Amino acid sequence: MAPDEAVVGCTGVVIVRTRGSAGPGEILVSIRGGSEAFLAWSERPLPKGAPVLVVESRGERQVDVIEWADPLDALAGDAGDAG
Repeated sequence: MAPDEAVVGCTGVVIVRTRGSAGPGEILVSIRGGSEAFLAWSERPLPKGAPVLVVESRGERQVDVIEWADPLDALAGDAGDAG
């Protein structure tokens, strides 16, 4: 199956922990007007609940992810300190 380029750049959350090189976990991504689950591979283990960014599609509903911290969250926190 061809890679699913639509998922690359999407954020999601780990629903089954990843195990780094020992094997994939599972993530839930908001995409195409709904939520879809993908097998997720990461360089290092990521716990359940960790936010992630999809960096590559392997096809067949498998993706590579990295841990993600939304930079806009920091700005929202700073805005609360302004007043």
